[in-house]
Amino acid sequence: MSSPTERDPLPPNHNAIGSSATNINAVSRPTLIWIRAAICIPVFLSAMDGTIAATLQQPIGESLELSYISYIASYVGASYLLSTCCFTPLYGRLSDIFGRKGAMLLALTLFTIGRLLCVTAPSMEALIAGRVIAGMGGGGVMTVSNITVTDLIPLRYRGLFQGLLNILLGAGVGLSGPLGDWISDNFCWRIAFGFQVPLLVLAAILVSIHVNIILPKAPLTLKQKLAKVDWLGSVTLVVAVSSILIGFSFQATEDLDWSDPLVWGPLVFSIFTFASFWLVEAKVSPEPVLPMRLLLSRTPLAVALTNFFGSVVSFSVLYNVPQYFMALALSVGSVGAGWVMRRPGKYWWVIIASTALSLFASIRIATWDQNQPSEFDFWFDVIPNGLGFAAMLTSTLIAIIACISRENMAVATGITYLFRTTGQVLGVSLSETLFQAILMKQLRERMPGPDASIIINTVRHNAGLVSYLEGAQLHAAVDSFAIALRVVFICQTALSLITMMCALPIEEKPLP
Repeated sequence: MSSPTERDPLPPNHNAIGSSATNINAVSRPTLIWIRAAICIPVFLSAMDGTIAATLQQPIGESLELSYISYIASYVGASYLLSTCCFTPLYGRLSDIFGRKGAMLLALTLFTIGRLLCVTAPSMEALIAGRVIAGMGGGGVMTVSNITVTDLIPLRYRGLFQGLLNILLGAGVGLSGPLGDWISDNFCWRIAFGFQVPLLVLAAILVSIHVNIILPKAPLTLKQKLAKVDWLGSVTLVVAVSSILIGFSFQATEDLDWSDPLVWGPLVFSIFTFASFWLVEAKVSPEPVLPMRLLLSRTPLAVALTNFFGSVVSFSVLYNVPQYFMALALSVGSVGAGWVMRRPGKYWWVIIASTALSLFASIRIATWDQNQPSEFDFWFDVIPNGLGFAAMLTSTLIAIIACISRENMAVATGITYLFRTTGQVLGVSLSETLFQAILMKQLRERMPGPDASIIINTVRHNAGLVSYLEGAQLHAAVDSFAIALRVVFICQTALSLITMMCALPIEEKPLP
């Protein structure tokens, strides 16, 4: 009888993590503290890197003598997020092949090299290249950190530790703006990237010394390890994800029509590359980076779709409302979910409750008009959205880990982060695309005066200039923005409902 492969179906009675396996990676409390420090440092910096570009766009533009400052945040920020999204799922398999330490050191090395390139960048192109390389490492930092925690922490307490990591995510998002402003005002924008390098070196040293997780596999030579990497699947996945995100980014950022080849070309190409990736993973690769038999199982598929649609909604909200409200909610929600699951060892009802909370918040946000939101609306509508999203992330990660075998844990974590990061990037891109389309239509119908076309093009790219308008033009602009946002928020509500429906099939398994 032949041995099972990655493409074989999951056996119905496979052992979940922690159900019967012996803990061969028990560590002392001091060692665990050092490992947590090694994980927390890059997780915080990776979260901060995703949003710091918007704060630094003015000093970067002046330093590099750029005339298109308004596009810096889009290009520099999107390059990091695109790279993170594309390379995140690869680290699940890499951590199995090269070990947790090897995969984490690879991620930290790429992250550090990217930071150094940003510090020394003489041009916009060099800065974007640095951001891309940093994103290649940043995605790995998040994935391997979660895999490492799962190796060391009992699953019942895993949610609490995941919540603590999400506090760092929220802190990184929330502090990136004030910290970037302070550094650029008192020093130089390059320092905002450069101060991270010593911290990353420290994290790499701690990983080298303390992360010594033993995997139940036979030792392999470097050549054998490289031969096990799913190179063809990795390349097709990166190209497929990049193509679809680039197509939407061109449409939203460059104001190109859907008929423009730069928009529809990448989108059509992504269909072929996704089909190629599916074929490679299902029929060709012996150890696929995204095993279809795992992805198409009941709970992993439900978790993946829940994370995808939930991330689209959350980051669409994050893009359209102040960041610090969401940062606070993300921190509290993840810890709360971890604490609740720690007590009874149940997670299904936490998932459903969290998605229902996000749905409630989305419905509330969809009722906003030009007279809102008030301070009460921010706290009562936006905060619950962030709380629900954060609790969903923590509880669904526990759900997928509880329902798979130990040897599939790393790959399953990579799957979760692939759908999560793809949803995050598409949430921003699609909401901006929809918003601009509705806004343009409304402004053309409402804006009076011979200079209407100039005003329309101006306020579309700088909403702050609306306050300088007067009379009928002011009312036309305000009404147009309100209607465009209302359409976006209604779509968010529909996606929130889909998120909750996707979560219903998730299985409940006992947490050891």
